[in-house]
Amino acid sequence: MSRTDRVVDGITAMILDGSLAPGDRLPVEKDLAATLGVSRGSLREGVRALSVLGVVDSRQGDGTYVTSLDPSLLVAPLGLVVELQGAGHALHVHTVRRMLETEVAGLAASNAAGAGEALARARAALDSSAATLAARTSPAGGAAEDPADHEALLEADIAFHRALAEAAANPVLGALVEALAGRTARHRLWRGIAQAGADERTQDEHEAVLDAVLAGDTERARVRMAAHLLEVEDFLRAHG
Repeated sequence: MSRTDRVVDGITAMILDGSLAPGDRLPVEKDLAATLGVSRGSLREGVRALSVLGVVDSRQGDGTYVTSLDPSLLVAPLGLVVELQGAGHALHVHTVRRMLETEVAGLAASNAAGAGEALARARAALDSSAATLAARTSPAGGAAEDPADHEALLEADIAFHRALAEAAANPVLGALVEALAGRTARHRLWRGIAQAGADERTQDEHEAVLDAVLAGDTERARVRMAAHLLEVEDFLRAHG
């Protein structure tokens, strides 16, 4: 084990055994290095690694603190892993996303009675995308598609899925979905531009998912979400 790994493991162990709690300041560098049996240089390397992982936060002139350890912080580095996979692995990433978001839809449906605010945000996102689609084909807007329309639809898409993740009331699952969905947005944007009628189908699929969630129909919500995300996978499989 490298000395940097010893620092990471040592500080992690201190958090797990309760010696350090979220928001606590780490011991001064000299004392912590002695406790872990490493040099100050190795300690700094280990602390930097934990900072990247969202475990600690180094504040200039004030010391280093344990973060809130919120799942959104700890899972965020997964987004970089997804990004580095490249286009050749896009289908695999979307398959994992479908598995996670299928469960999100089911949990949101089972929790619908207590998730009014989150589901209201999901409804608002769909209303926004519906308005964009209506403006695209209105006499004033004409039939031509503005690239800005696709960006607006993508923003509404992300907001819809984020709201459902909040309604599921599982912060770890929500953080995983956020890490995957945000880094795969460009694939959905590409589909909306390249595939005729994709945006309209997405709207219909989103409406079907939300209807099932609001009805508290757990199984139908899962099926609707799985079918919706399979559309993206089929597109990537055909155009990858």
